[in-house]
Amino acid sequence: MSGAGADERLQRATYTDLARAVLTREYLVFVRYPANAVGGIVVALFFFGLIFYGGEMVAGQALTDSIEGIVVGYFLWTLAVGAYASTANGIQSEVQWGTLERHFLTPFGFGPVALAKGVATLVRTFLTSTLILVVMLVATGTSLQIPVLTVVVVATLAVTSVLGLGFAAGGVAVLYKRIGSWLNLLQFGLVLLVSAPAFDLPGLQFLPLALGSAMLQRAMVNGTRLWEFAPLELVILVCVAGGYLALGYAVFTVTTRRARRLGVLGDY
Repeated sequence: MSGAGADERLQRATYTDLARAVLTREYLVFVRYPANAVGGIVVALFFFGLIFYGGEMVAGQALTDSIEGIVVGYFLWTLAVGAYASTANGIQSEVQWGTLERHFLTPFGFGPVALAKGVATLVRTFLTSTLILVVMLVATGTSLQIPVLTVVVVATLAVTSVLGLGFAAGGVAVLYKRIGSWLNLLQFGLVLLVSAPAFDLPGLQFLPLALGSAMLQRAMVNGTRLWEFAPLELVILVCVAGGYLALGYAVFTVTTRRARRLGVLGDY
């Protein structure tokens, strides 16, 4: 009788329940380990301080004239690193902790659970990166135009492509276990994508982050609204976000299935 009741409860579980559980978990981890949460924000601000104050001493007025673009680019970079690192490193941590196999026993499967965790991470990263942005604006005395709808839509689509990279890296981590050095290296590669001149060189628009970064610069520096962008730019932004997410999720699915076939899913 109790077994039938448990089966019935499992059948009633929905993706809404999954999203609620994952968001609650993300919140609890954030508030119950405040030292780690605050430490991440402090480290991000420390590196920005090195860039700003160090660059000001070297470049002087040249840096001051471009500070708005630097602030916007750093804001997007913190978003991208948060989404990528939390997804890839989170999956690798599950491998190290020996809890990976439990996700395959859920009624949803590991893939949807990992995707829900990625979305929850994106929400949390938006909050922390917004706080970092406010501190950067105060510290530099810079003012930006922040059309909320445009910033949220463009930044979310830009970071979604990086979320796909995180899934691909996480899938490789499931198969090959210790790839932490490569994961860290790819984080710095995101700097090149954020600073890529997507509007100047053909082909760069189809790289992760590149077009989204250029559009976010226009929105926050020049005040361009979402409906003022060229329709083709918006279409490319959506396709790049969806394409890289789908590709990354496909790599994640293939690598985790191969790990199961090889019998190394729970090995470390």
